[in-house]
Amino acid sequence: MRVLPTERLMSGPDEGTPLPDSHAELPPVIRRTEFVAFALAGLLLIAVVAVLYFAKAFFLPVVMAVVAGTMLSPAATFLEKRRVPRAVGAVLIVAAVSAIVAFIFALIASPVMDWSSRLPQLAGQLKDKMHVFDRPLSLWRELQSMLGGSDGLPNFQLPKIEWVQPTLEFLSPTFAEFLLFFATLILFIASWRDLRRALIMTFAERDARLRTLRILNEIEVHLGNYLLTVTIINVGVGIAAGIVCAITGMPNPAGLGALAATLNFIPIIGPVAMFLILALVGVLTFPTIGGGLAAAIAFGGITFLEGHFVTPTIIGRRLALNALAVFVALAFWTWLWGPMGAFLSSPLLIVGLILKEHLLPENSPQLPEE
Repeated sequence: MRVLPTERLMSGPDEGTPLPDSHAELPPVIRRTEFVAFALAGLLLIAVVAVLYFAKAFFLPVVMAVVAGTMLSPAATFLEKRRVPRAVGAVLIVAAVSAIVAFIFALIASPVMDWSSRLPQLAGQLKDKMHVFDRPLSLWRELQSMLGGSDGLPNFQLPKIEWVQPTLEFLSPTFAEFLLFFATLILFIASWRDLRRALIMTFAERDARLRTLRILNEIEVHLGNYLLTVTIINVGVGIAAGIVCAITGMPNPAGLGALAATLNFIPIIGPVAMFLILALVGVLTFPTIGGGLAAAIAFGGITFLEGHFVTPTIIGRRLALNALAVFVALAFWTWLWGPMGAFLSSPLLIVGLILKEHLLPENSPQLPEE
C-alpha cells in the first residue's frame, strides 16, 4: 500500500518533526537581561536627578566651580608659563573675574533699586497707558455677547508685585554657597594639573589613559574657547543694546546694556527676558507705546542677527550644538537648578557631546541607512 506524505510524518522515527516550510520561533527583540539593564539604568538616572535636585545647595556651587575652573584653567596655565605660581595665579584670576562681575552688577543694581522703589507709581502709570486696549476689549465683549457667550473677557488688571521678594530670594544664594563656590573654584584651578594626572593614572591600561587624556584636553579647550567667544559676543550685544537705548532715549543705557550682556549668557530665556524688560521700561518712559517699543524691537533685531548668523558661524566651527539639544538641556537644567542651571546648560551639553564622541565613536555599529 502506498503511504501518503502526511501519514509518513505521523508515524515512525520522524514523528513530531516540524514541516519543512514551517517558521522557527524568532528571538525577542529585547531580551530579559537587556530589559533589566535598561530598568536599572533608568532607576540610577532617576536617583541621580533626585540627589542633584534635593542636594542643590551642595552640588550647584561645586559643579559651577568645576565648570568655571575648567574654563579659566588655560589662563592659569598662561600665567604659570610666565613664572607665576599656579596657586597665586588662581587667586589673581578669581579676583579679576569677581571684580568684573561686581562692576557689571553695580551698573545693573543702580537702576533696579531706583525702579523697585517706584513700583507703586510705575504700576499706576502702566495701568493708565494700558487703557489704549479698552476699546478692543469692549469690542471683544460685544462680539462674545452677540455670539451668545455668557461671560466676556475679565477687566484688565495689572499683576501684583508680590513675586519680587520671592524671586530675589530664589536668585540670591546663601553665604555658605558663595563660600563653597569660591573655595572650590580657587582650589580647583590651583590643583587642576594634579587632578588631571590622578584621574588619568586611575586607569591601568594605556589605551584608557590616552582616551582620558584626550577627553580632558578637549573639554578644557572647548570650554575655554566657549567662554572666550561667548563673552566677546555677549559684550558686543551689550554694547549694541546700550547704543540703541542711548539713541532711542531710554533711561540709563549703560545699565540696560550691561543687563543685556549678562542675560545673553542664558540661551533663549535671556534675550526674551531682556526684550520684555526693554518693552516695559520703554512703555513706562515714553508717552506713546510705539515710541516705547522702539528699543525693544531694535534689540530683537540685534539678537536675531546674533543668534542666527554670528554665534552659529563662530561657535559652530568649534563644536556644533543641535538646537533641540540646546533647548532640552536648557529646560532640564533650569528646572533642576534655576537660573544658574540655565547658565550651565550649554557648557554641560558640550561636555556631554565630547564624552559621547570619545566613548561612542563613529566607527561603532551604526543603524543602516534608509
